[in-house]
Amino acid sequence: MSGPVEGLEPQRFTLTRADLVRYAGASGDLNPIHWSDRVAGAVGLPGVIAHGMLTLGLVGSAVATWTGRAEVVELGAKFTAPVVVPDDDEGVVVEVAATKVTRDNGLMTIAMEVRCGDAKVLGMPKAVVRA
Repeated sequence: MSGPVEGLEPQRFTLTRADLVRYAGASGDLNPIHWSDRVAGAVGLPGVIAHGMLTLGLVGSAVATWTGRAEVVELGAKFTAPVVVPDDDEGVVVEVAATKVTRDNGLMTIAMEVRCGDAKVLGMPKAVVRA
């Protein structure tokens, strides 16, 4: 990772199993890999995993913090590794760091790195906002 962008401090978000349950209810994604260790293990996952769109939503929250809730024109990433959420009260931390910012024609593009522990969990995360 290149260093963080000056003025855009990395944002850290803690996810717990309770967060996954709330997100499942709000999104309608009730797939048991997001709440059952037995099912997650049976399909070859290392444990219960966060919803991919929940992880991408954390990126959106970081962008909103950095930009004062500027209008988002584009937000995207590739899902490259699961965010495994333990069955405890402490959960797991997802960190979103801006790695490059460019400005052009009233738009600001923010490239990022999203990690959970040592793993990059999103590939090529990028946001474009009206600046």
